[in-house]
Amino acid sequence: MRNLSKGFTLIEIAIVLVIIGLLLGGVLKGQELITGARVRNLISQQDGIKAAFFGFQDRYRALPGDYAAASTNIAGVTITGDGNGRIEAPNAAGTHEEILVWNHLTAAGFLNGSYTMANSSVAAPAPSNNPVNPYSVYLTLSYDANYGTGTPPAKHNLKTGSQVPVEIMAEVDRKIDDGQPYAGGFQFSVYAPTGFTAPVGVGAGGCITASNTWDITTGSTNCGAASLF
Repeated sequence: MRNLSKGFTLIEIAIVLVIIGLLLGGVLKGQELITGARVRNLISQQDGIKAAFFGFQDRYRALPGDYAAASTNIAGVTITGDGNGRIEAPNAAGTHEEILVWNHLTAAGFLNGSYTMANSSVAAPAPSNNPVNPYSVYLTLSYDANYGTGTPPAKHNLKTGSQVPVEIMAEVDRKIDDGQPYAGGFQFSVYAPTGFTAPVGVGAGGCITASNTWDITTGSTNCGAASLF
């Protein structure tokens, strides 16, 4: 008579371990694919807006949002900037050119979509006037020094918006710049639009280590950066 024993044979255990390994490998690969897609999405968005900015500048010899003759030369535009060569938030007249910039770029055909600005007193981004990053936080294109560390010179820059996980930000930096949060043309920024929590640089729960590298071990989910023009 056959001896029925309890438990599993070595072959059965080996098969189970192989199946578990395959499942874990599939999960990790899936997460890797998701991360890669988010990185590509963020890079594509930054590159597209930068191309639109320079295309607008080349065509009109002026900056979007700051263009003083925009209402005359661009169909669908009724509000103009002050033409001083800076996209300001706000300018001397109180117009928030960093919001108006999206109306100028889309009306001129350099960006897809249709962003409008109801009047020159609009001071806050909204779905109708401002695009968002893949994490639903408003982008900002303006002239300021809100990037890097210390007191950097004011420059035109495109902020990614906050709420971006540090591992995504670090990978974007490695792919398009030097991988360093405080150097190059893509740098960390503490900026966050109104209503959102500002990212933390160095410190507990921050995005940057004490040695000034992206802190991918902390796992902060609220980071941001700026592409310098």
